[in-house]
Amino acid sequence: MKRLIKVGGRHRKLEGWPLLFTILTTISVLIGGVVEFIPLVLVKGNVPTISSVKPWTPLELTGRDIYIREGCNNCHSQQIRPFRHELERYGEYSKPGETIYERPFLWGSKRTGPDLARVGGKYPHLWHVRHMEDPRSTSPQSIMPPYAWLLRKELNLSHLPAKMRVLNTMNVPYSAQEMENPVALAQSQAQEIANEVAAQGGPSNLADKEIIALVAYLQRLGTDLNATSAD
Repeated sequence: MKRLIKVGGRHRKLEGWPLLFTILTTISVLIGGVVEFIPLVLVKGNVPTISSVKPWTPLELTGRDIYIREGCNNCHSQQIRPFRHELERYGEYSKPGETIYERPFLWGSKRTGPDLARVGGKYPHLWHVRHMEDPRSTSPQSIMPPYAWLLRKELNLSHLPAKMRVLNTMNVPYSAQEMENPVALAQSQAQEIANEVAAQGGPSNLADKEIIALVAYLQRLGTDLNATSAD
């Protein structure tokens, strides 16, 4: 009992020095954080990889930024859990290696709308254009608001060179061609998608609009897992 009282007294005394107590607590947290973080950085084997998973193209990267800007990730998760009812509805469960190039990741946990981890290729390009313009035109029971301005707003690609340089420093393996002229690559992919939208009966003037970048991103989601590896 005397021993407990004595230890408690020292601790009580330390609590009486708030500045010293704060400094010691901070040092303890930093040491613990470093011990947990350094092995993850130094040991490459801790990072799960899938050979068929590649970084986003410049246009898809821009579409992802639009997806985040418009708050799509607030209502749509991108994480299929390994439960039967999820597998039957959405497809194969999500793997950690699929999101290795995500900055930030968009797994999410809230599903006001359906999970989108495997939405890529599920619908034609025009479906996504119509859905964003008027969700009820493709999904009558949808409570999603319309995003019609995406079909009118000009696509800004000026940020791509700087953004990709930053991602490259974070070990996202972009090729020399992608790093050299990402804007031209994005414009080329945008034109291809816009041409397909027009061929499917949609508007013919969308190549330089934000909706095309968003469609490019959505159509890529979940497709890498079963893609043929180039390695």
